[in-house]
Amino acid sequence: MMPVRHRLSAALLVSLAACTPSLNWRDTRPEESGVRMLFPCRPDRHERTIRIADAEMRMRMHSCSAAGAVFSLAFVDVAEPARVTPVLVAMRGAAAANLNGTAAARPWVVPGATPNEKSALVRVEGRLPDGRLVVEHAAFFVKGLRLYQATALGDSLDADAIETFFGSITVVP
Repeated sequence: MMPVRHRLSAALLVSLAACTPSLNWRDTRPEESGVRMLFPCRPDRHERTIRIADAEMRMRMHSCSAAGAVFSLAFVDVAEPARVTPVLVAMRGAAAANLNGTAAARPWVVPGATPNEKSALVRVEGRLPDGRLVVEHAAFFVKGLRLYQATALGDSLDADAIETFFGSITVVP
């Protein structure tokens, strides 16, 4: 039989190993985004021009990969209030089309966001260009003339990670 202190040491090591997170959650304010949220890894900043809803727009994105999934926040600015909802609808449609998948949506409200009837949390099951099956969860929301898409994409996504990622999003002044 092991001495008590060895059993305690062994128990401590086992409990520390069990508590080691595969996702290293950090409170972030992605540059220029106007959003505060938790990312499970350190996001990198990217920028590119996209064509959506018959217009070219500059999309800024912060993304990282952890535990076999990609987590990101992307945003675009529209020039006119009348373009907000059509572009938001186009962004939602592109999420499913990019994966050649099927989407299920439910209303989603982000604290500090501008109310919009097309704001939603969408779940898409589809395929990557290489044919691999993936699941995407994407939240679409608005603040003024800025439209957002927060995404978690992977082969399988942990429900707690999805809840932590999307539940942490807040639009800040």
